[in-house]
Formats: sequence, structure tokens, C-alpha cells
Amino acid sequence: MQVQIVKLEIFVPESHFEAVRVALQQEDAGHIGNYDSCLSTTQVQGYWRPMEGADPYDGEVGVLCSAPELKIEVCCRVEKLPQTLCAVKAAHPYEEPVINVLPLLATGLSEL
Repeated sequence: MQVQIVKLEIFVPESHFEAVRVALQQEDAGHIGNYDSCLSTTQVQGYWRPMEGADPYDGEVGVLCSAPELKIEVCCRVEKLPQTLCAVKAAHPYEEPVINVLPLLATGLSEL
């Protein structure tokens, strides 16, 4: 079975949710049947420590930081993955955005 659809998990500060949402929509991520712009969000608490050489969006080098974030979950066709990742990174404020790409073997969708 070849993977045709992946799920993206994107962690972003709430202040930049709209920019990332628009980037996803422009690349047609979240298109399910006769619906587009389908995604979900969950509030999470992120933790990170910027190391020497980092240029953090939030926090300071050498200090363990924590802040609320949104986890965005959205489906994406594999053939659109490279341009979707580029669009998300361009809209995202983090130097190293966390974007997990999970292969979906079954979605319950007849077509994305």
C-alpha cells in the first residue's frame, strides 16, 4: 500500500496561527471531499532551550523556556508535501519550526 496522504502536526504560537492557516489553505492542505480548509487545533504547552548559536523567536540562549502553543493537525496529499512545508515554514516565526509528517495508511476518506 502506497501512502498518498500524510497528516501534518505543526506547533505554532497562537499569534501566528492565522498566517500558517492561510499558508495551508493556499496549498490546498486540509481538502477533504467537498470541503477545504479542514484542520484542528489543540492547545499545548511547549518547552525548549535555545543553545549557543540559536536566534530564538521567544526565550533566551541557555535558559529552559516554556510557552503556550497551538498544535495544528491537517491532512495533505504526498505530492503537495514539499510546497506545503515550504509555505508553512515561510509563515512560521520559529527558527526551527516543529512540523511532524505522519504517513496515513487509512483515513476513512474515499478521496482527499
